[in-house]
Amino acid sequence: MTAPERIGPYKINRKLGEGGMGVVYSAHDVRLERNVALKMIRDPLCDESSRRRFLREGQSAARVNHPNICQLYDVGEEQGRPYLVMELLDGESLAERLARGPLVIPEAVQVILAVLSALATLHRNSILHRDLKPSNIFLSVHGVKLLDFGLAKGIRPESSSGGQTQTEITERGMIVATPRYASPEQVTGGPLDARSDLFAAGVILFEMATGRQAFAGQTPIEVFHAILHDEPPALGGSPAAPVLDRIVRRALAKEPQNRYASAEEMAADLREVSRLLDSGAQVEVRAAKRLIVLPFRILRSDPDTDFLAFSLPDAIAASLAGLSSLVVRSTLIGSRFADPSVDLKAIARDADVDVVLAGTLLRAGSQLRLSTQLVEAAGGTLIWSRTLQVELRDLFQVHDTLVSGVVDSLALPLTAGEHRRLAHDAPADASAYDFYLRANELARSLEEISAARDLYEKCVAKDPTFAPAWAQLGRARWLSDKYSAGSVEQLAAAEEAFQKAFDLDPDLPLAHNLYSQVQVEQGRAMEALKRLLERARSTRNDPELFAGLTHACRYCGLLQASQAAHRQARRLDRNIATSVVHTYFLMGDYESALDASHADFGFATAISLAMLGRTEQAIKILAEKEASTKGRLGRLYLASLRSALLGQRDEALAVADEQLAASFRDPEGWYYLARLLGYLNEPDRALRALQRTVDWGFFCFPAMTSDPWLKALRGERRFDAILSQAEERHREANDAFTALGGPALLGCAG
Repeated sequence: MTAPERIGPYKINRKLGEGGMGVVYSAHDVRLERNVALKMIRDPLCDESSRRRFLREGQSAARVNHPNICQLYDVGEEQGRPYLVMELLDGESLAERLARGPLVIPEAVQVILAVLSALATLHRNSILHRDLKPSNIFLSVHGVKLLDFGLAKGIRPESSSGGQTQTEITERGMIVATPRYASPEQVTGGPLDARSDLFAAGVILFEMATGRQAFAGQTPIEVFHAILHDEPPALGGSPAAPVLDRIVRRALAKEPQNRYASAEEMAADLREVSRLLDSGAQVEVRAAKRLIVLPFRILRSDPDTDFLAFSLPDAIAASLAGLSSLVVRSTLIGSRFADPSVDLKAIARDADVDVVLAGTLLRAGSQLRLSTQLVEAAGGTLIWSRTLQVELRDLFQVHDTLVSGVVDSLALPLTAGEHRRLAHDAPADASAYDFYLRANELARSLEEISAARDLYEKCVAKDPTFAPAWAQLGRARWLSDKYSAGSVEQLAAAEEAFQKAFDLDPDLPLAHNLYSQVQVEQGRAMEALKRLLERARSTRNDPELFAGLTHACRYCGLLQASQAAHRQARRLDRNIATSVVHTYFLMGDYESALDASHADFGFATAISLAMLGRTEQAIKILAEKEASTKGRLGRLYLASLRSALLGQRDEALAVADEQLAASFRDPEGWYYLARLLGYLNEPDRALRALQRTVDWGFFCFPAMTSDPWLKALRGERRFDAILSQAEERHREANDAFTALGGPALLGCAG
């Protein structure tokens, strides 16, 4: 299209660019002697809908005056074609800048703060932008300017929409928004409000920080699926990265109610990043690679080696877990994709990963042939392949070869500590490694945990310097006893094994993650909290670490922090198991507790149903689970609750007395017993159990003050004394949580 010489009183200099609807010229206002930008609707035969939409841009721009919003000077019409006259900007769009790579973090923060300032003004004037994207953000020599209000729309304060506006659909059925920056509610055609613009701001912030798109896909449909179901990779790097990651995650929450409520609120959190930058801290942010190690496919079944299909990938994944530049999916998730017919795109989508390590195993006499491939998940591009043929007695050498191959082929930046750990992550003895892999296979099932413990014992007897085996032995010693006797002796034995692991490798992620539950059951929840928070300051990409924080925070009564830690764990691995069901329960959110109770042995499901008034359903589940539960303590908990709900007081008390006489140490278990005795209106027994709860390290003060089943204890002087003791320890934990930067790390209060 040839540029006209003149439009109205404006002399046209040159064409600056054009979009789907309009063309923009550099022009000169002959009346006021100033240069301007003139945007005219491109189609001379434009329909009335396009005309209204174009003019709405001018109306929206005219309603606001802000230094970060491109100023509108004039609106006119030339031969039936409307035009807008705006300030002429000198610089480049953010899209042009991003084409050269990511921005440095201080610059990215300042850009998004300017955008948020402009959005705050728009939203106060009841205007949604609805098409925020890098090409609509201009980096001028005089500052950041927000452009293009072609999709902007006023918020209708109708009671039916709650101050929201419905997403508009074009005649062709396409969503009126740019796919990569659309919010979930724009994709689904739901009601929009200010939080929809903040979602787009979060996408842009991620892109500026990393130089990559938050939601990948080759087609709009693939992008929309990612927006609705996937999470972008976690941000890692310097001390500023965790705070920036938390801000991005909140802005990109799928549900609007979980995002920032306003642009001002998001900007306030971003200024926290600015303070870190001003402190002189090193600035580095990178998006972590997401890897899943699939079970190796057995080409010809052999009972002596079939166990390697799961246990060898599990050992490799455990070695790679905890690296600052990698997020490793659980091998339990990988087992879902053991079927060779599952394609890579399905794995990339369902496991939410970038890279897949897969392989095949074939035994030939005394040798094992292992072929492995590291593949880019979304596109199927082969990154690296390796075929190894080793004697079965030398299988442990394969571990180091495969771990090093993944690290080298992905060019993962490792710290000095990570280099040292990977160098010592396989045993020096072949038979020890065999015991370890066989034990790992058994340890996947709680029913086989005692057999796994025995094999771990044999492993460390063969090679006492193999730290991962000591960590796994600690877990196995604890779990094999927890639901039967729950004895002090086995807790001490588990503690001894973990300390051996830490002596050998103080930074072993596997040991730190597995140790958390043992530590809190020893009454040392605050120690666990401090240890995990210290690690979280430098290790942001390990979902198991945040699963441990979910547990430790709850024991300390930091329920909001426990919930936030669970969210962080799920952002890193949306399929990871955490103990958040008990967090929801203690918050009084029984519906969420019920939704999260599917992996429990039946108690959490039944007690949540009971609190929701669905007693008959709870009793039925308790009866079914009681018959199939093997652990003695588990059966006692199920039986006492079932009898209480049936109104069988004597039977319930008889079982409760057996629990009171037991030696188990888990203080949260004692809390559930205390509240059951409170429900049975047995204050003396309940107070005895509650005192032990606090003495042994469970001081969830917020739950104790509001739990309806503790009603019978209120007014008792002993109850008030126990409550004061719990409150003091809870306050001490909250102070420690704050001092160690917990609110910034998890994005919550205590």
